[in-house]
Amino acid sequence: MIKRLLAVLTIALLAITGAASAQANTTTSSTGSTAKPTVVLVHGAFADASGFNGVIALLQRAGFPVIAPANPLRDTTADAAYVSSIIDTIPGPVILAAHSYGGVVITNAARGHDNVRALVYLGAFAPDEGESALQLAGQFPGSELGHALIARHYPIPGSTEPGTDGYIDPAQFRAVFAADLPEHTTRLMAATQRPGSVGGLSGASGAPAWKSIPSWYLIPTQDKVIPPAAQRFMAKRAGSKVTEINSSHVVMISHPAAAAAVIFAAHASTR
Repeated sequence: MIKRLLAVLTIALLAITGAASAQANTTTSSTGSTAKPTVVLVHGAFADASGFNGVIALLQRAGFPVIAPANPLRDTTADAAYVSSIIDTIPGPVILAAHSYGGVVITNAARGHDNVRALVYLGAFAPDEGESALQLAGQFPGSELGHALIARHYPIPGSTEPGTDGYIDPAQFRAVFAADLPEHTTRLMAATQRPGSVGGLSGASGAPAWKSIPSWYLIPTQDKVIPPAAQRFMAKRAGSKVTEINSSHVVMISHPAAAAAVIFAAHASTR
């Protein structure tokens, strides 16, 4: 009886080992001789990392490791330093992709990281040195963000001056931010939006990483936050490879396949 039990356990162990080996071989063959880059997705203001859920599912299905951190949305320099610290923990190649204000963050966070292979701007800001998100949004006609913002003040410990957060008025959220999403979805997004610090949104960007790292740009042509003309200007200046799509500002939510396709293209061109 004991011998029979040992035989059964041995067969089961061999079966499990074989399955694990087959899975490892599948992973190796699907990723090729070198590992696929880790894709770091950085969200912008009035949103959170869950906005990338559709894109993440497609990337993971294709075998890409993905990290979508919570952007602090407090200060351009500090936000970039936080994302930079995440890149520090990744030993292999990295693709940075961002939406909206997240573009300011990756433009700065990528500096000094030789393993960053590409920058992908998904309806995002790609500032030059000294520029801010609010400045670029207001530089071209078409942005409706300014009149939709609500300012809320909060105390800063040790300071006599309060901090100021900007929210999008829930009554205008869908029209300005996500007009091509269902109303029941945008009501939830408006209620859970993470505010952007006005100090952060108006903070000057540093030397741009797109001057030395190749970039890709997905421009949503119905964007009412960052005018398409502003995005075309930034993409041309950065030498980005450009795709345009009929979409609201939240292109990664309404068109996750198109957003993922740009990341796939960046990988194909830089591996």
